[in-house]
Amino acid sequence: MAFSPRLLQMGAAGSATANFIEDVFSTFLWTSTGSNVVINNGIDLSTKGGLVWEKCRSVGVDNTLTDTARGVDKTLVTNTTSAESTGGVQTFSTNGFTTSAYIASRTFCSWTFRKQAKFFDIVTYTGTGSNTTIAHNLGSVPGMIFVKRTDTTGAWQVYHRSLANTDYLVLNTTAASATGATRWNSTTPTSSVFSLGTDATVNASGGTYVAYLFAHDAGGFGTAGTDNVISCGSVTTNGSGAASVTLGYEPQWVLLKNSQAVENWQITDIMRGMPVGSADALLLPNSSDAESSYDDIDPTATGFNLKGLNSSQTYIYMAIRRPMKVPTTGTSVFAVNLAADGSTAPITWNTNSTVDAVLIKRNLAANNGTPTFVDRLRGTSKTLQTSGNGIEGTNANIIDLIISNGYIQKSVSTGGSGDAVSYAFSRASKFFDIVCYTGTGSATTITHNLSAVPEMMIVKRRDTSSANWCVYANNDNTDFLQLNLDSATVDLASIWNDTSPTSSVFSIGDSGSVNASASNYVAYLFATLAGVSKVGTYTGNGSNQTINCGFTAGARFVLIKKISGTGNWCVFDTARGIVSGNDPFLQLNNELAQTTGEDAVDPANSGFIVNETTEAINTNSATYIFLAIA
Repeated sequence: MAFSPRLLQMGAAGSATANFIEDVFSTFLWTSTGSNVVINNGIDLSTKGGLVWEKCRSVGVDNTLTDTARGVDKTLVTNTTSAESTGGVQTFSTNGFTTSAYIASRTFCSWTFRKQAKFFDIVTYTGTGSNTTIAHNLGSVPGMIFVKRTDTTGAWQVYHRSLANTDYLVLNTTAASATGATRWNSTTPTSSVFSLGTDATVNASGGTYVAYLFAHDAGGFGTAGTDNVISCGSVTTNGSGAASVTLGYEPQWVLLKNSQAVENWQITDIMRGMPVGSADALLLPNSSDAESSYDDIDPTATGFNLKGLNSSQTYIYMAIRRPMKVPTTGTSVFAVNLAADGSTAPITWNTNSTVDAVLIKRNLAANNGTPTFVDRLRGTSKTLQTSGNGIEGTNANIIDLIISNGYIQKSVSTGGSGDAVSYAFSRASKFFDIVCYTGTGSATTITHNLSAVPEMMIVKRRDTSSANWCVYANNDNTDFLQLNLDSATVDLASIWNDTSPTSSVFSIGDSGSVNASASNYVAYLFATLAGVSKVGTYTGNGSNQTINCGFTAGARFVLIKKISGTGNWCVFDTARGIVSGNDPFLQLNNELAQTTGEDAVDPANSGFIVNETTEAINTNSATYIFLAIA
């Protein structure tokens, strides 16, 4: 049996190296300039090969596809039957691609698929006019295939594993699936070939074609090489137009189509917006329409839920897993930025990765700069304030997460002048995860994707103004802390159900603060990751002591809370100063101005040094928890 050389990537020493979804797929957002734009999305297209799908979001412009098999400046349009034309990607690189010169100030997105066994392949061929088979290098049975004639007009033909091998869909129309044995020759594809009939849209004699092949639950990814990263399936909605899909992972991208009725194809992704409980940003492969919004997909830790669709209908889908790599540096998953007094918003902060959550205090000099969480999973306009037990708010003028590799700070201060500090967190295996869930009213477990045992969990009820923030820490499953209060730990079994979290789930009791029936919650989960983050405890000595986090260049962010008695939630960072002198710090449990006159912490390469000050972060014999990020 012949094996594709792409089944495994080989390292310098000849050993197999792991594949991750970040290496083969990217959603990237940018604004056109009127000139070519270089897109650095981390995907090696020039040596590995692949496909770039571009779509304007702000105005009605065609969906254009350029691939390395046909070459640069050769596009196909998914919303028409047109033959191949010029335009699209102008160069492919080892780190992305260069766009065409589009009209300035329009917002765009691209979806990049790199060729990789068990994920995606591209095949070009010339038709024979007779039943035939076409070889491919997908390394698994295709779950979905797009075929397009390139030398003349022709509709896009779509094979999907959830349909009969006599059936097909048309990507450039809203039509339901149809039966036609001349597309796939009534033959299911295999891991080495797919079959064609005699229809001119797939196999006219002398016609030229391109086929894009997508895998289904084929494994091949992750450190063990067994993780699935792409799934092609179907689900039938109930009488209310709802359904639940289990993938075994949280998706970052979903293509959806009603296979039984006239209805648009639609694509939703986490970069443009696929929040839980809020409107999703939709683009339509069969239409040139600008981006629209509709709340019909909610991602879960193990798949996604559909709602508000046509009742009792079967929908086919293709879903792609969210990022899965384990970070090796703190700077790749965390950033701290300080907007100085007098700064003019909006401010674009560039980071090294996609930002999934931001904690911001917009006015460090006044008593009304409430520390606020914004995150991608709940939606970029949804806010939660750590200094109180209030309901989730809506404010689109604080943080915008809808850019690639950074975030936009839309305002600096509220009610006066003063610096604003913001902390940007990226969801990453073994470092940080976010989970949105709905309470059941009874003790239960909640699935997460941290891929490690959470050592700090911060949970907030979103739909009421009477629920305190609940914090799990110190490996103590019987007690909890409250982020909006300075109180010591409280023993209450109904919070964590006296059960420690695992690397896949955390437990909650029946308290309304974490698990009221039908109520909505968000949980922020942190773990210790060597060289990146440290969750731990220390006992005060009344003088000064070094807290060893295993870092080599010190901590850039430190959160400290006394748990053996009352004490504020104190935050220090290198943007404002972790120095051998006075260190400004803020308190998450109140709206007060930052404290500036205390030498509370000092730098240490291994972590940080705590001193005894009036804030009491090193009181003799007291117990403290901390979260530090390198």
